[in-house]
Amino acid sequence: MIDILKALLILGGGAFVLIAAIGIVRLPDLLTRMHASTKAGTLGSLLILAALAIEIGTVAGTSKVLATVFFLLLTAPIAAHMIGRAYARTSVKRDGAQAAKE
Repeated sequence: MIDILKALLILGGGAFVLIAAIGIVRLPDLLTRMHASTKAGTLGSLLILAALAIEIGTVAGTSKVLATVFFLLLTAPIAAHMIGRAYARTSVKRDGAQAAKE
């Protein structure tokens, strides 16, 4: 039963990471690409890390996985915010085409 749970977590995580990768390639501008990569990529990584914590099963291994989850949840939104803020402050149009420099 535990093996089925681990397999479902890994498959679900892989699916979300694949969706994030497709979103990065297919979406039109930086803000929507960034949204796809941070939301789906983070969720996919967390599901895969949950399967890893179940597989390891020790306190030391699970604490390392939890530290990784905490670091990922702390840094991904901050990085996305800073990228979006830098994008908003530049002279780039929202459709992805660069504005003419004067």
